[in-house]
Amino acid sequence: MNNKIYFTPGPSELYPTVPQHMQTALQQKIGSISHRSKQFQEIYAHAVSGLRQLLQLPDNYEVLFLASATEVWERAIQNNVEHESFHLVNGSFSERFYETAQELGRAAQKYEAPFGQGFDVNDIEVPETAELVALIQNETSSGASLPVSEINKFREKASPDALIYVDAVSSLPYPAFDFGKVDSVYVSVQKCFGLPAGLGVWLLNERCVAKAEALLGKGLSIGSYHSLPSLLSKAKVNQTVETPNVLDIYLLGQVVEDMNRKGAETIRQEADEKAAAIYAFLERSKTFSPAVESPEHRSRTTIVANTTVPASEINKWLAEFNMAVGSGYGKHKEGQIRIANFPAHSPEQVNKLVQKLEELFG
Repeated sequence: MNNKIYFTPGPSELYPTVPQHMQTALQQKIGSISHRSKQFQEIYAHAVSGLRQLLQLPDNYEVLFLASATEVWERAIQNNVEHESFHLVNGSFSERFYETAQELGRAAQKYEAPFGQGFDVNDIEVPETAELVALIQNETSSGASLPVSEINKFREKASPDALIYVDAVSSLPYPAFDFGKVDSVYVSVQKCFGLPAGLGVWLLNERCVAKAEALLGKGLSIGSYHSLPSLLSKAKVNQTVETPNVLDIYLLGQVVEDMNRKGAETIRQEADEKAAAIYAFLERSKTFSPAVESPEHRSRTTIVANTTVPASEINKWLAEFNMAVGSGYGKHKEGQIRIANFPAHSPEQVNKLVQKLEELFG
C-alpha cells in the first residue's frame, strides 16, 4: 500500500474523501453508464451546480468540460481570436499559451517578466488590437502569482471588446475572482481539486460565446466537435459532445460538495496559514529560499524554493518518510523544489513536511 503524501504540483495528493467516492462510483458502475443517459445528466448538473456555489459563479457563465486545461489554450484561440492575442508570460505554461496562439497562425504578442517574477501591472500597456488578453494568475512552473486586485485592472487596460482569460490551473478555488472583471477562467482538476488527472474545466461568459458565433458568421473555422457552439449546445442539456471522463466529472461533483460543506472562506484561510508556515521555514532555512522574491507575488498554492541540495536527493530522503515534493520545472529541475499547498493537504501534513525538511536539511 502506498502511504506517501504527494506535495507535487499536479498530479498531487487526492482529496481525502476521494477513496470513498471512488468506492461508491465502482459500486454504482459509474464508469459503465452512457454519457447520453439521464444518470449522466444528473452527474453533470450536480458538478456544475456545486462549482457555481463554490466559486460564486454568475448566471451568465457557462461551465464546459474538456480533456485538460491545456486544451483550453487551443479552443480559446480558435474560437475567440481572429487576428491577435496578448499574453503575460513569466514561466513555462504562460509561454506555452503564447506559443499555441502562434502555432495557430495568430499574431500573438507578449509582455514578459523573468522566470519567477511577478508583474508591475501599472507598466503594462495592452494593445488596442488584442482580441484576447491571457493572464496567468498562478504560474505553476515558477510559483509566481498575480493578485486578483491586479487582474481586475485589465478590464480598463484592454479594449472594450477584448476578452480577459485567466489561467487558474493550480490555484482555483483559492482566488476569489470578480467574474464581472474577466471573461474566462480555466482549471485542471488534478491540482487544487485533488482528483485524478484527465479533466479540464472551462468557465466562460456570454461574450466569449458571442465572439465565437461572430467568427463563425464570417465563415471562419473555429474548430469542429469542440467549437464553442458545439460544446455549448450539449452543455445546455448537461451533456458533452463526445464520451467524456465520466468518472472524473462524478468525483468532481462529490468533492466540490465536500468543499462547499467546509466553505470557500475556510479553504482560503487554511491555505494562507499553511503557506505562511512554509514561507517562514524557507526564510530561515540554510538550504532553501523562496524563489519568488516579492512576497506579494508569491503563490499561496504552488510554493517554489531554490535549493542547494538537488531536488532528486531531497525526494530520496523524503521517500523514507512517505513524502514527496515536486522538482523544479525544466532547467530548474534540480535547483528548485515545488511544494503544492492544495485543499487536500491538511495543516498537520504541511507541518510534518516542514519539520522533516528542517530536520533533514536545516
